[in-house]
Amino acid sequence: MKIKLTSVLVADQDKALAFYTDVLGFVKKMDLPMGEFKWLTVVSPEGPDDIELLLEPNAFLAAKDYQAALYEAGLPVATFFVDDIHAEHERLVSLGVDFRSPPTQAGPVIVATLDDTCGNFIQICQT
Repeated sequence: MKIKLTSVLVADQDKALAFYTDVLGFVKKMDLPMGEFKWLTVVSPEGPDDIELLLEPNAFLAAKDYQAALYEAGLPVATFFVDDIHAEHERLVSLGVDFRSPPTQAGPVIVATLDDTCGNFIQICQT
């Protein structure tokens, strides 16, 4: 079994694409029109490019409720790994990213949680 695709619910796909590419540094892979929405994925520039993150519209009530409940509880919907969390935190803060928590030691890892401006908290992690 392999993970090839996972998703993050977003209210606005274009806004999410801008944040995930221009701010977080992912690269757009797929942008296929599908009626009102798109099949819109990004990948890490560090590869492999066959592991995609779908910027999935929260187009139905259950998705919106789920996303809102996680956000209200302060729970991240995804964790992305970085080589130097302190440098990445500084870079993202300089770009105006709002962090819920700064880099914090959590056992054998260091984590920080940011707001993706699309209704989600995302955790970054350094091992």
